[in-house]
Amino acid sequence: MAAKDVLGRRGEDVAAEYLEKQGLVVLDRNWRCREGELDIIATGSAGLVVCEVKTRSGTAFGEPAEAVTDRKIARIRRVTQAWLAAHGLPWCAVRFDVLAIVIEPGRPATIQHYREAF
Repeated sequence: MAAKDVLGRRGEDVAAEYLEKQGLVVLDRNWRCREGELDIIATGSAGLVVCEVKTRSGTAFGEPAEAVTDRKIARIRRVTQAWLAAHGLPWCAVRFDVLAIVIEPGRPATIQHYREAF
């Protein structure tokens, strides 16, 4: 597994643990269809929460959340519709969050949680 993939997996683990501590229940991770992938799908009092996780080893090349482009947002929305259809949910309240995680060597992970990011 490439170093960036290991970092990404670790970031998703950190994100899932963080969300559970916030009272959310993780329903699915890395759900894929032909349209793309959803990192984390959770539920809580706000309904369904679709989380895009961006992990970096530092901010020298920008903040992790800056990688969530308009094109990426459109894809996440399409994949969310596919997830809803695959689970027999024609409609439900959906919140889209971004979790920006920085994991620098030898330091604890930092998490920026952007609720209702788009």
